[in-house]
Amino acid sequence: MTTPEQPQLYLITPPEFELETFPQTLARVLDTQPFACVRLALSTRDEDVVLRAADAVREITDARDIAMVIADHTLLAERIGLDGVHLTDAARSVRHARKTLGEDAIVGSYCAGSRHDGMAAGEAGADYISFGPVRPSALDDGSYAELDLFQWWSEVIEVPCVAEGGLDEALIRTLTPFTDFFGIGDEIWASDNPAQTLATLVAAMK
Repeated sequence: MTTPEQPQLYLITPPEFELETFPQTLARVLDTQPFACVRLALSTRDEDVVLRAADAVREITDARDIAMVIADHTLLAERIGLDGVHLTDAARSVRHARKTLGEDAIVGSYCAGSRHDGMAAGEAGADYISFGPVRPSALDDGSYAELDLFQWWSEVIEVPCVAEGGLDEALIRTLTPFTDFFGIGDEIWASDNPAQTLATLVAAMK
């Protein structure tokens, strides 16, 4: 089995943040490590809030030549010219997003812990498949993406995969040979020093 190069970093924004302060925090974090992509992952359905947040985040990512995608809002991504969309309904919206955004856009698909959904999304044209959370919790139904899913995917499937949700140093160390990206978000935003917490997690990849 050939293992991938060291996984790349994929940053996920908090589900809500203060527009007056978060862009500065985001910039500081992005300047500490090389990132492949940033996902705007707001929980709000307020279009104006999402648009203003997207503009603020894109200003930061554009200045650093980092791709930016948005969670689920395909039409909005097209309207304001983002790099792509991250879909959270497995394979169901992949073809529509690809048709709407074009061949050059990034279309990612979150497939929880399902091989079947991951393969279906890849066949539908997703650029990457995201699996997670990577450990059980009391949230939702407690299901999670197990290590053998990542091992199998890395051996059999060419579409890149993202490991996200519930990451810690031990899990990063374990998953590093089997994933292409680590999606890091809550793991650092809950910290008093996100950049320092990120550095600790990144050190576990080596």
